[in-house]
Amino acid sequence: LYFHIKLTIFTLFLFYSIFQGSRQQVPSNCVIKREQEKCMEMMALEHSDSEFDCPWFWDNLTCWQPAKVGDVIQMNCPELFSQFMSEEDYELGKVSRNCTEFGWSELFPHYIEACLYEEGNSSHPPDMYYVSVKALYTVGYSTSLVSLTTAMVILCRFRKLHCTRNFIHMNLFVSFILRAISVFIKDSVLYAEEDSDHCFIHTLECRAVMIFFHYCVLSNYFWLFIEGLYLFTLLVETFFPEKRYFYWYIVIGWGTPTVCVTIWAVLRLHYDDIGCWDMNDNAAIWWVIKGPVLASIMINFVLFIGIIVILVQKLQSPDIGGNESSIYLLCLFQKHFRLTTSEALSLLWLLRLARSTLLLIPLFGIHYTVFAFSPENVSKRERLVFELGLGSFQGFVVAVLYCFLNGEVQSEIKRKWRSWTVNRYFAVDLKHRHPSLASSGVNGGTQLSILSKSSSQIRMSSLQAETVNLNVPN
Repeated sequence: LYFHIKLTIFTLFLFYSIFQGSRQQVPSNCVIKREQEKCMEMMALEHSDSEFDCPWFWDNLTCWQPAKVGDVIQMNCPELFSQFMSEEDYELGKVSRNCTEFGWSELFPHYIEACLYEEGNSSHPPDMYYVSVKALYTVGYSTSLVSLTTAMVILCRFRKLHCTRNFIHMNLFVSFILRAISVFIKDSVLYAEEDSDHCFIHTLECRAVMIFFHYCVLSNYFWLFIEGLYLFTLLVETFFPEKRYFYWYIVIGWGTPTVCVTIWAVLRLHYDDIGCWDMNDNAAIWWVIKGPVLASIMINFVLFIGIIVILVQKLQSPDIGGNESSIYLLCLFQKHFRLTTSEALSLLWLLRLARSTLLLIPLFGIHYTVFAFSPENVSKRERLVFELGLGSFQGFVVAVLYCFLNGEVQSEIKRKWRSWTVNRYFAVDLKHRHPSLASSGVNGGTQLSILSKSSSQIRMSSLQAETVNLNVPN
């Protein structure tokens, strides 16, 4: 019974695709198709199997070479399982078949025993893991898409928020929006059906989707780099021509990814024109995309360290920390934690530094450095959860921190709300007091202007009357 349960799980596992992310994990059904093609090519090249008792054999996972009676053929676990096992376990996993006078024997040990997953992890089969990851990043990108769109409407609607800093934020928001949309489009095109047809799709539509996807991801990384470069330049340079530099930011943020993706597409077309361009077997061509991404992550990390150093110097300045909130926190620390003044100041300094650091991490994309320079076959599961699952919420976090919780944005929304409330109040009041004006189709703003003009004329006439009365002799 236990073996049948494991066999059922194994069968279900083979029907699920491994959903690929920005690191281009190869889907499992495509791995099987690719291995089958290789096996068929080898069968076609070697026609004469008469000297062997057991011919070439494809068992839907492994290609077994011809053998004679009595031979024991031992093979590594199929490449499919390398995505769920560590490199050491994958090298140790072996399966065998005997060549008998009746043909090939049954497989021993079975794939589920030698290659699938450890006994202790039987409650977490690989198929459900990848389904969970896909559900996680779908929720993350959907949440980011809604919040970023709302933030864009707010920043575009209020003119007082139009400045170089917010323009850069808006471009970053657009890059996050495009990245989320490209992920949804890619998933809908490549994984619309539970089959392997997409492994060998050669349509222009499919390749255009992959080009758009790579462009959006690369643009997002470059705008994260521009955010770091802009903030670092503000802290370092005293006189900074923001408007003149902004045009260069536009060129770097949107132009450089265009050049890189165009070069990559041309190279794929001429040297690696296979399938839908969703798998990157040619490492040299893939570096056209991967190289700029790693460069932007590395430079942003250096800028992040430089900004932290500058913040430490500024926070240690004696001029910092004299406002009312700082004094209140100092008194609170001394009262509740029984700290001395120097200890309370040190704690306040650490809190401010931690707050500034945490605010910069999502804006700079520092979390990408965790797996940026590690080999792609190391910690695949952790990489997927970290970069796809948690990374999909980055747009939401950036929108909350740099729009919804921004003091300027909140004050501008409050000001507009108070203005709208006052206008609405006077409009309703004027409607009740002067129904003729309300019925004439004059709006609230016009009514307010009329009311203000009439009140000013009344005040002027009253002043003139008082002046005349003063000049008239008794």
